[in-house]
Amino acid sequence: MPVMPLPLDFVFRSRAKEEKAPVADQAPVNLSKQPRDPQAPKGRPTPKRSEAQSQRRSVATTPTSRKEAAKRQREERRVALERQRQALASGDERYLPPRDKGPVRRFARDFIDSRFNIAEFFLPMAVVILVLSMVRVGALQSIALLLWLVVIVLIVLDSIVTGFRLKKRLAERFPDDNKRGAVAYALMRSLQMRRLRLPKPQVKRGERP
Repeated sequence: MPVMPLPLDFVFRSRAKEEKAPVADQAPVNLSKQPRDPQAPKGRPTPKRSEAQSQRRSVATTPTSRKEAAKRQREERRVALERQRQALASGDERYLPPRDKGPVRRFARDFIDSRFNIAEFFLPMAVVILVLSMVRVGALQSIALLLWLVVIVLIVLDSIVTGFRLKKRLAERFPDDNKRGAVAYALMRSLQMRRLRLPKPQVKRGERP
């Protein structure tokens, strides 16, 4: 029985095309008309423009080296210190140091700033007493020693009275808040001259906090 010769195109056709053809036929056709972000991962919805921008910004701001990370930390620390300095001058609670934050500490500051405190005049009186004690006159040196003792006694008595009154006011105003250290914090503030206090006073003298 004679054998029919095979056509040349059947013999020399590419097997790779035969293997790829069924796969191409079975591939689903995407009929969606919604444009797709080229950066969006497959199988996920296209992110919004704002989300994409925030992602690009976070990638752009990620430090690429240890030197750059240290530089960025120094810059963030500088900005934080500047905000803290401005908060100490304006009394902004958001950026105050932890020891100055909270309504209890604010009330303690206002209580001290609203009254005259003998302790705040300690520094100028100490300078005067020191000058008198350096003069080589026995009477002036005796006066300086006596003034020194009087100043110390007055400061101690005034601090005791101030601490007692402040503790009572804090108990009335903040019965459920943590008041630990507030009285000592206020007494340390009373030792400073009014113009040198930080945070800056927010009440006038004689004004009830």
